[in-house]
Amino acid sequence: MPSIDTVLGNFTAVVVTGGSSGIGKSFIELLGTLCPGISFCNLSRSAPVINSVQLKLRHVPCDLSDASQVRAALVQIQDFLTNQVPSGRVLLINNSGFGSYGRFPEPSTGEQLQMIDVNIRAVVHLTGDLLPTLKARGGAVVTVASTAAFQPTPFMAAYGASKAFVLHWSLALHEELRGSGVTALALCPGPTSTQFFLRAGLKEGSVPDFLGQTSEEVVWAALRALAAGKSLVVSGWKNKLLAALSSKMPKPLVARVTAAVLDRYRLQQVKP
Repeated sequence: MPSIDTVLGNFTAVVVTGGSSGIGKSFIELLGTLCPGISFCNLSRSAPVINSVQLKLRHVPCDLSDASQVRAALVQIQDFLTNQVPSGRVLLINNSGFGSYGRFPEPSTGEQLQMIDVNIRAVVHLTGDLLPTLKARGGAVVTVASTAAFQPTPFMAAYGASKAFVLHWSLALHEELRGSGVTALALCPGPTSTQFFLRAGLKEGSVPDFLGQTSEEVVWAALRALAAGKSLVVSGWKNKLLAALSSKMPKPLVARVTAAVLDRYRLQQVKP
């Protein structure tokens, strides 16, 4: 198996969504350290704050729930790839996503639809429009799914379903791309020390630290899987065990068990 340094050395450009915090920001920081010459193009509402004078980073302000903003961002991405980094392999990291907690359609139908736009539509939109460039230059598509993709998730129903879509879409894409010079990797983290739970409407510390990982640990798992040419990686042994058990059990039973687990978080909801 080639080393991480060898594999990453073949990339000249990284396009990442949601690089202002969490896993996306860790991708930029870690890749920027491992590959000092690599150039980044980040799509998110706010710009990443990263203390590195050597980092080559272009920020494109974009609300990924807005299809018109995604279309406008794609024009800037193509300019970035054509004029700023005209050659070399391209790494696309579909990282942006969010969840919400409550009985469907809480907190609102509008927020559920916005979640689907960010978690699914923007991923398909960006990947579809950038894929010809990746095929021409070579590259990889890393899409952040979740361990929630392996089972129904009552009280986070649309979120879990959106990640199930992302997981199966990415695995199918990987097979379609065989022999094209492009690979696809689905990254499935479990609870991670990011702003995810606050964005979902839960109090800080809702999930005990021993159940989670840091965003850096998740990114390292992704890079090792990328170097190994894998199509799927579940980060962390506890998450691997959970995903394996969820995949083997009958879906109705998994839904019942998951409902009992997630129902406990209602006490941790931030009061409106």
